[in-house]
Amino acid sequence: MSVVMGTYNEEAAIATVIEDIERVTNGRAEVVCVDGSSDRTPEIAREHGATVIEQEPQGYGVAVEAAIRAPDRPVVVTTDCDDTYPMERLPAFLEAINDGADVVSGDRLYHGAETMPAFNRFGNHAFAGIASLLMGTRVHDTTTGMRAYRREVIESIEWTENTGLSAELLIRPLVRGYDVQEVPIPYGERAGETKLDPIEGGAAIAKSIVTVCLEERLRQL
Repeated sequence: MSVVMGTYNEEAAIATVIEDIERVTNGRAEVVCVDGSSDRTPEIAREHGATVIEQEPQGYGVAVEAAIRAPDRPVVVTTDCDDTYPMERLPAFLEAINDGADVVSGDRLYHGAETMPAFNRFGNHAFAGIASLLMGTRVHDTTTGMRAYRREVIESIEWTENTGLSAELLIRPLVRGYDVQEVPIPYGERAGETKLDPIEGGAAIAKSIVTVCLEERLRQL
C-alpha cells in the first residue's frame, strides 16, 4: 500500500501524519509526498522516510494527481497532510479493497464533522447534494481527502480537474460502475492554516462537480 499526499507548507503537521502512518501499518506503507512548499515540509518528510517529489506550486489537483500516479503498489491511499484524517483507519480501508471494493471513500460528514468550519461543512453537504442529483446516485462526502483506490482505477481514467480533483476522484469511478464504498470516519481539527479560500475554492469545486457529472453522463450516451 502507498499513502500519498500533496503537501504545501505543512511543517506543523507532516511529521505527525507520517509517524501515524508508520505506526498503524508497522512500517509497511510507502509514503509519497508531492511538494511545492517554501517551508521545511519536504525536509521533514524526507527525515521521516517519505519519498518527496518537488514541483512548483500549481494547485491541489496537480500535486495529488502526481502523487497518486507516482507509486506502483496495487493500492493507493490519498490523505491530507494537516493531521485531520484518522490514519488508524488505514488497515480497514486496505481490508475493504482486499475484500473487493475498487474505491473506499472516507465520509467526514457522517459524524457531523464538528471540527470543520460551519461554512465549509455547509458547502460540503451542498457539493454532495449537487453530485447526487446529477449522478442519480446518493453520495455523502465528495471532497474528502482520504480514499483508497485499486491502482487500475487510477490508471484507467483520465483526470482533468485541479481544485475539484477530490470530487472527480469519486464521481468518475462511481458513474463508470466501479465498486465505490463510503465509510464514516472522524475528522480532526486542522494543524496549521488552511490554504484554500472557501469562496473561490468552493466555486471551483462546484464547477468541477457539474462539469465531471455532465461529461460522464454524455460518455454513457
